[in-house]
Amino acid sequence: MRGPVAALRAVRRQFSRDELPLGLTLLCGVIAASMVFPVSWLFIKAFQVERGRAVDLVVQQETLDILVNSLLLMGGVTGFSVLLGVPLAYLTTRTNLPFRRFWTVIVALPLVIPSYIGAFTFVSAFGPRGEFQDLLAPFGVERVPEIYGLGGATLVITLYTYPYVYLTARAALLTLDTSLLEAARTLNHSRWEAFKRVTLPHIRSATAAGGLLAALYAVSDFGTPAIMRLPVFTRQIYVENDTFGTEYAALLALHLLGIVLVVLALEQHIRSDDRLDGDTSNPAKPVDLGRWRWPALVFPLAVTGLALLVPIWILLLWVVRADTAGGRSELAFELGHVINSVEVAGAAAILSAMAAIPIAYYAARHRSWLSTIFERTTYIGFAVPGIVLALSLVFFGTDYAPAFYQTVPMLVFAYVVRFMSQAVGIIRSGTQQVDPTLVEAARTLGESSLGAFRRVTLPLISSSVVAGMALVFLTTMKELPVTLVLRPTGFETIVTQIWRAQSNLLYQYAAVPALLLLAISGISMVILLSQGGQEGL
Repeated sequence: MRGPVAALRAVRRQFSRDELPLGLTLLCGVIAASMVFPVSWLFIKAFQVERGRAVDLVVQQETLDILVNSLLLMGGVTGFSVLLGVPLAYLTTRTNLPFRRFWTVIVALPLVIPSYIGAFTFVSAFGPRGEFQDLLAPFGVERVPEIYGLGGATLVITLYTYPYVYLTARAALLTLDTSLLEAARTLNHSRWEAFKRVTLPHIRSATAAGGLLAALYAVSDFGTPAIMRLPVFTRQIYVENDTFGTEYAALLALHLLGIVLVVLALEQHIRSDDRLDGDTSNPAKPVDLGRWRWPALVFPLAVTGLALLVPIWILLLWVVRADTAGGRSELAFELGHVINSVEVAGAAAILSAMAAIPIAYYAARHRSWLSTIFERTTYIGFAVPGIVLALSLVFFGTDYAPAFYQTVPMLVFAYVVRFMSQAVGIIRSGTQQVDPTLVEAARTLGESSLGAFRRVTLPLISSSVVAGMALVFLTTMKELPVTLVLRPTGFETIVTQIWRAQSNLLYQYAAVPALLLLAISGISMVILLSQGGQEGL
């Protein structure tokens, strides 16, 4: 009994020392537990598989092929994202590249395009009998390189994830102490040697952190590998669940979760070692590219041309041709799809904010191991791939809550688990900006803790709450695997319309919803930039 008693005494000392409010603590505990709850069913389902059967499924050749494909995709995307992101960051921050401010913004814009939209526009452009081949046909070109498979998936995901590396490397370059570069030059080091000895070590950890974010996106992405017909964990989990192979799907999900945890651990380790210190009060003169100044434009122009112009070109072609498309009325885009998307995204945004406010307030005002656990728990849903989260809720719904399975409440709950951390990060940052003396003044005037929060803190953090709700709303509108797996039968949204159109190879029916998603993604980018530097994003 000594162990449990000692633990209870430790908790009591924690409460008395930090003056933790019991009611708020219990509320945050319930919210945190609900964030962990869905993923637990994945482990329960996996452990129910008979041991011999589980071993056979894990070591079979198909599983090994999926593992190799997933790791190759992750490694390829990471490497190529670094090869694109770092030079672009250097060109736009340290050189006299023409129209440098313009390119600073443009090279980050691929983040606004969901990778699955990029994937099926690339298939339409560069696939068999695609638009690019039609353009080259008069010149005798009858076949273009295969877009499907590992190469195509790596290309597409890289084009929409390299901005992670670009943004982190650029932030590090902006904090570079330029006096060190000048000292290296005075010691007769060449420009390349100064870059290797000073600049590269300074941006190494930031570049690695951005690369790991790209890796996490690549291994978690569902839409692009599915469209590119590449057998990876996310695609195969969806296929197995769709064909009632739940045991195999659960084991594959555990494999994927293990890879994600390793990537997250590496990213957290690098972030803890990352220090962007430096003297930026006297920025150095931009590096003169000389006769390469204008030719250097080819690099950002080629990258952004592929990432931005190809999807826009294809989508506009589809819009033009939509009027002459044959009759597949069941694939026609309807206003009801938008209404459904707005309703579930709006419900997820409101519930996420309601759940995020106590967690964010607790983390900002009561620093303790409990507040750290509660806050970090909200990030589990965002770190877990969407297809894994959806599969976990499928197991719970089919086995224990069939009335809850494939209903709008379950779908909205999944969105809240997936994206609530975005609201927590923004609201926590806003709460930290509130002067505690204002709350103390309200308490001395007779207000209770809840009354002081309602009259003082809540009005001051209202803009952060709205920003958090907006970001959850916009990211929910774009979520693909959770929507596909958990939506009620016949419940169509913008993303399901896009998916149905590409699955039937009738891309013209995806034009309008895809353009809507691009507009939504653009708005989310504006919110991200307006909240730049805040935690949790």
